[in-house]
Amino acid sequence: MEWKKCYLDVILVPLGLLISVAYHVWLWHMVRTRPLSTIIGTNARGRRFWVASIMKDNEKKNILAVQTLRNTIMGATLMATTSILLCCGLAAVISSTYSIKKPLNDVVYGAHGEFMVAVKYVTLLLILLFSFLCHSLSVRFINQVNFLINCPPGNQSGGIVTAEYVSGLLEKGFLLNTVGNRMFYAALPLLLWIFGPVLVFLCSMTMVPVLYHLDFVFSGERRKFVGENGNSHDCGADLA
Repeated sequence: MEWKKCYLDVILVPLGLLISVAYHVWLWHMVRTRPLSTIIGTNARGRRFWVASIMKDNEKKNILAVQTLRNTIMGATLMATTSILLCCGLAAVISSTYSIKKPLNDVVYGAHGEFMVAVKYVTLLLILLFSFLCHSLSVRFINQVNFLINCPPGNQSGGIVTAEYVSGLLEKGFLLNTVGNRMFYAALPLLLWIFGPVLVFLCSMTMVPVLYHLDFVFSGERRKFVGENGNSHDCGADLA
């Protein structure tokens, strides 16, 4: 059978994406079962303690709460803005009549026909749009927390606005922010797809160990704390 250039794209690109997806599925399993061994679970536990502390002593810490949430909103807004700007740039490239692929035809491995180029740009555009959507929803939830965290807790607010309710909203916002960031990271290998499928596979293989060292806690004391903490599973379940 004659070897076709598109075979590299068909094999290496899905394989690279499958490696990344498999890592994040395993990460989610670890967050659910052993949350305090991950940065995500540890930070979630800390944020719940933080919300309870702020609402318990709101008169002294209300300004601190607003400033902290404002910084979080600014970060999510920056990522959303970056994603939509990249989408606009990709849309301009797709609609342009100038063929930018011609100078790359001699150096790109894999298929580089008009259909494949369209697939590359449209896939990258969809990933960035989804990242923008997640960051926008994250800003929405954190804005709600910005108001509710300064409400009087317990019976003074009719028993509705509790620390558990506010921390639940905050976790939804941070979960969406995390998903948006991971989708933004996934756009990097797809961006390199413009130069060929080999770079997509190599970039995906490189990102997994990098993210592993950023996502997990390796301190011996923290692992000992996880073993002694009987409620660690509850924190992971709250992230669902």
